[in-house]
Amino acid sequence: GTSSLYTGERRSKTDPVFEALGHQDELCAAIGIAREHCHTNDNGLNSQLVEIQSRLFDLGAAVATPQNNSNADKIAYTLFDSRHTSKLEEWIDHLDSQLPPLTTFIVPSGGLSSTHLHLARVICRRAERAVVPLVDEEEVDSEVGRYLNRLSDYLFCAARTAAFREGHEEIEWRKAK
Repeated sequence: GTSSLYTGERRSKTDPVFEALGHQDELCAAIGIAREHCHTNDNGLNSQLVEIQSRLFDLGAAVATPQNNSNADKIAYTLFDSRHTSKLEEWIDHLDSQLPPLTTFIVPSGGLSSTHLHLARVICRRAERAVVPLVDEEEVDSEVGRYLNRLSDYLFCAARTAAFREGHEEIEWRKAK
């Protein structure tokens, strides 16, 4: 089968663009599950996660509009603004400033909100890896890759914040003896 890009161009469902979009869709769903736990536990992360889910739709529009063969109007309409990445960086700094410093690696832990945010983080890393070749081929603007890179860092800080605010212990990595 084939599917359409925003430009109307039809490509195979196995095209790297649809691979990247699929990972972003999975990421948005994983964040939705984490967000539900965050909302239930009232840990203060819900509104940021709602914002991120909407930005992932914008990000998908940018990916579905290849820059090397789309008209200027469609590219302008789907341009992914760097201010979204800047906002993530502000959130990361704010959350990180409220957390105890890490002294070792942690494994995904810290309650349901935290573990689901950790799961979203690893899905985000996969989504980022799928976008890198598209950025390298100049089909996708590099800001998309930067956002996904910073989003995985945000999700790590958010997972730690959820554990901290909900009073759950984070489990430290232990080297095998």
